Parts: sequence; structure tokens; C-alpha cells
Amino acid sequence: MLEQIFRLKEHDTSVRTELLAGLTTFLTMSYIVFVNPDILSGTGMDKGSVFVATCLAAALGSIIMAFVANWPIGMAPGMGLNAFFAFTVVAQMGYTWQQALGAVFISGVVFVILTVTGIREWLVAGIPSSLRSAIAAGIGLFLGIIALGSAGIVVANPATKVGLGDLTHATTLFAVLGFFIIAALGAMKVRGAILIGILAITVLSIITGYTEFQGVFSAPPSLDPTFFKLDILGALNTGFFHVILVFVLVEVFDATGTMIGVATRAGLIRPGNPGRLGRALLSDSTAIVAGSMLGTSSTTAYIESAAGVQAGGRTGLTALTIAVLFLLALFLSPLAAIVPPYATAPALLYVACLMLRELVDVKWDDTTESVPAAIAALAMPLTYSIANGLAFGFISYVAIKALSGRFRDIHPATLLVAVLFIIKYTLFPG
Repeated sequence: MLEQIFRLKEHDTSVRTELLAGLTTFLTMSYIVFVNPDILSGTGMDKGSVFVATCLAAALGSIIMAFVANWPIGMAPGMGLNAFFAFTVVAQMGYTWQQALGAVFISGVVFVILTVTGIREWLVAGIPSSLRSAIAAGIGLFLGIIALGSAGIVVANPATKVGLGDLTHATTLFAVLGFFIIAALGAMKVRGAILIGILAITVLSIITGYTEFQGVFSAPPSLDPTFFKLDILGALNTGFFHVILVFVLVEVFDATGTMIGVATRAGLIRPGNPGRLGRALLSDSTAIVAGSMLGTSSTTAYIESAAGVQAGGRTGLTALTIAVLFLLALFLSPLAAIVPPYATAPALLYVACLMLRELVDVKWDDTTESVPAAIAALAMPLTYSIANGLAFGFISYVAIKALSGRFRDIHPATLLVAVLFIIKYTLFPG
């Protein structure tokens, strides 16, 4: 039956290889079941419910990917957009988490429409590669300042805006140790390095009395506190326009780039032959809508899926294996509940460091490309907003190209996005 569904022989793989590939990918991305609840619970969302929503969204997204696209790609709530959801939309802009979920839902619907109509490919093709790379790096910097704050390494300072925290405090030292563990294991290519680092610091925190042990396994918490609690009408408020725009843009660039990268490595995409990319993109956009209903930020394809591909994963059976493992993770809710912020902060910082390598692809020898890219990346952490970074990047790109006499270099998609952000700042400057 599995052969008929996933066409294993056609892809030169086996059930055993696919199962091992699924386990490999799961180990590399499962840290999200601890990190996502920790981030989103800061908005007032129930941590246990977000944990369940995270597991279910990951499982559902991966199942859709398995049966619709038959690709070995794992899905889960994405890093970066969960931080934008919690720290910018809710904490900084003052919207409710229900309205933020409504914005995620609407962005998912828009995403589906863009995918079905082919506009998504037009957008991706039209955005400058330097700006795309800077957006990823900027999100990394944004995650970095959040991580350093959670670890107690960076604190507010009225004289200098930010300053150095107390490096002698035990929890700060725990976070530093966690980061070194994750980075070292990552350098040694250990599967699940991030997960091991989170669990190691959690255990250390329990042993030293900073965290109370409450068990490891139990029945999953109730999903009711977040299930279908999205406020779509509230999200349609005019002030939410650019929030939805940011969700859509980041989802488009992040997920599309990840899928093409992983699928190319797996030999599922070749020059002139996109394979099942259209089905994969539809799977991704559908998962965003489903995740918002469950009660979590945007679900997306994970670059960690490349680890499973490296282990031999070539079909949707790998994704199905990932889905089953996320469902089994539902019974780890007591462990997820006691993971402290200083145990997840090292994971955020490590992911941030990995995202900064995107800066290599910026065209640094062309000022009209590199300056907008730098502005986009710098603005995200310094304004504490992915939205502002995107806006500054697109607007400066169009302005610098036009003023330097290179208006023809501006793709209509880039011009459209820049104009939309200018309208936002003109009509809704807050």
C-alpha cells in the first residue's frame, strides 16, 4: 500500500530509509514544540493549548505535504513569524492575540489565492535576491535580540537604549552554556543538537532547583483556550493591513525558498521541471489556514527537512513519519510546560546565527542592492519589527534605484510592495 501511495521504487527509496529520514528531520525540528509555546504564551495565550496547537499544526501540515505533494518536507509553526506575532503585533502594536490569529488566517487565505493563481511565483521572481537574503538575515537579527533579552544578556538601559545584563546570574550562565552546547553539537553534525541543548539546560535547571519537575508524560492539555479563537473581523481593521502584508511576504519568501532548496537537493526539482512544486506550495498555504484555526502562528516548511533528505528521504512517507512523531509529542506536555525561557533562548540565538549566513548572497559590490539590503536587516532588530524592516528595505530599494537612474531595474512586484508600504505609513503612521 505504501508503495502505491508514495511510489517508493520510482524514487529509489525504501520504507526503512523513509522512516529513518522522517525521524532525522523530526529530531532537528522538534525544538519548536518547546520554543513556540514559550514565545506565544507571552501574549496571554494558554501555554498548554499552544503546545497542543503547535504539535497538531505540525502534524497536519506534514500530512498535507505527504499526501498532496508527496515530498519529504516537514511543516511546523515558523521561527521569526512567531516572534513577529508575539513581540510586534501583540506586545508592541497592542492588538489582541485573537486578532493576530485572524491576521494569520487571512494571510493564509491570501496565500492560497496567490498560489492557485500563480501570482506567488511572480512575486518571488520579482523580488531582488539581495533583498530576499537580507530579509532572512534581518529576521535572524530580530530573533537574536529577543534571545539575548530572554537570556538576560541584553537589558534595557535608559542612557544607551540597551546594555549588558548580569553575567553572574545563574540563569544567564545556564543560557550561555546552552548556546555553547547547541553550537558545539551542531558543529559535530549531531542530529537534534538544538533539542539536546534545550533539554540539557532544563534538566540542569531542575537539578539546581530553579525549575520544579512536574513529570514527562501525561494526556495532552485542552486545546479549547485557542481553538477557533481567531478574531477575523478584528484583523480586518485598517490598521492590520501591513501586518497581513508582512505575514504574506515572509511566508512567500521563506516557504518557497525552503521548498525549492530542499527539493532540489532531493532531486525532485530539475532545471525546467518544477516537479510537484505547485502542490507543495498549495500544501504550505493550506497549512497556514489550518494552524490559525488551531491557535498558532504561521505554519511553514522547515529547512531542517534537508537533514532528512541527506538521510535518504525522497517521498511523502518521510513527511508522514514526521507527522506521526509530532502527534506522539502531544504526550510530552508536562516537559514542555517546565522548559524555562533561558533554556529556549540559546535555541533562538543559534537559529539567528544560522540565518545570518544569508548575507553572503547580498550583492555587496552594487550599492543600489547592498544598501537597501543592509537597511532592511538593520531595521528589524533596531525597530523591533520585521514589518518596519521589510518596509524600509523595499522603499529604499525603489528610491535608490530610481534616483540613480536605474528605474528599469525595478520589477513591478518590488514597486508594488514599496507603494503599499508607503500608503501604509502615509495613512496609518502608528
